[in-house]
Amino acid sequence: MEIPPPAGPQQPPQGQQPQGPYGAYPGQGPAPYPGQGPGPYPPQGPAPYGYQPWGQGYSPYAAPAPFNGLAISALVLGVLCFLPLVGLVLGLVALGQIKKKGERGKGMAIAGIVLSGLGTAILALALATGGAAGFWEGFKEGARDAGGSGAVFSLEKGQCFDTEGGSLEGMAYDVDTVSCEGEHDGEVFANFPLPDGGYPGDDAVTETADDKCYSLQYAYAMDSWAVPDDVDIYYFTPTSDSWSFGDREISCVFGNMDEKGTLTGSLRQDATTLDADQVAYLEAAEVLNEAMDSAPEEEYVEDDLPGHKAWATRVSGALTEQVGLLRGHRWPADAKKPVATLVGQLESAKKEWADAAKTSDVDTFYEHYGRALDLTDAKKSVTTRKALGLESTPPPPYADAGSGEGDSEDGDSGDGGSGGGGAEV
Repeated sequence: MEIPPPAGPQQPPQGQQPQGPYGAYPGQGPAPYPGQGPGPYPPQGPAPYGYQPWGQGYSPYAAPAPFNGLAISALVLGVLCFLPLVGLVLGLVALGQIKKKGERGKGMAIAGIVLSGLGTAILALALATGGAAGFWEGFKEGARDAGGSGAVFSLEKGQCFDTEGGSLEGMAYDVDTVSCEGEHDGEVFANFPLPDGGYPGDDAVTETADDKCYSLQYAYAMDSWAVPDDVDIYYFTPTSDSWSFGDREISCVFGNMDEKGTLTGSLRQDATTLDADQVAYLEAAEVLNEAMDSAPEEEYVEDDLPGHKAWATRVSGALTEQVGLLRGHRWPADAKKPVATLVGQLESAKKEWADAAKTSDVDTFYEHYGRALDLTDAKKSVTTRKALGLESTPPPPYADAGSGEGDSEDGDSGDGGSGGGGAEV
């Protein structure tokens, strides 16, 4: 690069003399200070065209070309394996810009293309083989394990387990699955998911678990007589922390009401453990259970006669359905007579419930209600249960006379209030 001389006296080419009255040189116009002699003086005012003082418009060094920003982005995305397709595209675009603009960063763009290409190939392979889903599930499990109070675990229906400290109350961070044959703290009888969306809150989650777990228990333990009286229902629910990791599952659990008590053996009584005749009988009985459980909130008939009449209509309809199911099944020889006797009693009970639904008098309602309970006394089904090989000892609420299957939970026969039971015939 040519560097111009500093400002100062300029000498004419050798052999050429200055021309003009003021000592001007050809092509440079008049001398800057006319009438003051030929000596050199600094210029005053704007420099004439072609005059470039030192440092104005010239640089002693060449400025380096800038780096291409897309090349840098492509390299970063390629190294991090984050959005590999984006990194690949940015790298290709960067090469075109570098060639056109003369920018730097070609090596970074190429490196980004190579790394992003590898990432894209790996991603395509993972999607094709399901590896991406497995990776995400593994990530979530790891996050859950590190989540403190938000940690979650998964239990399958039918699994038995022990908890740390043996308690099913409070916060549980982990459980140990064990065989159901020996002693254990709990047994899972159902799982169900909550809908997606924002965390509904502790109260809402608990209410949902409470309602649904109590209704799902009969699908797992169909023979309620076989469930010990010291067994209650518990549940594992998501927390606000575990919800953020995708936890939506509620696990319904059987456990001992005594904090230090345990369970022994499985409580499962369904199609996987019972024969077809036992299942048919229990399915028919559950129809009456559901109707009895729909009793009005007002315990005493005089406090809500219309509600109790509607309930009596539901129970009468349930008995009609139950009788139809019992008559429609082909029973083994030793169970035919006990079942036929039971059906006759249920037919009579159905009529009493229907009459109670029609009455407009509280006392008359109680009369029909009392006779209906006598006809569905728990002891009347013992013979049928024995013939089918089911549990034949009525649970404590129904063990006393006058406390039949379909009666109220407290065993009241009708003098005070009706109430609904969870019993079955």
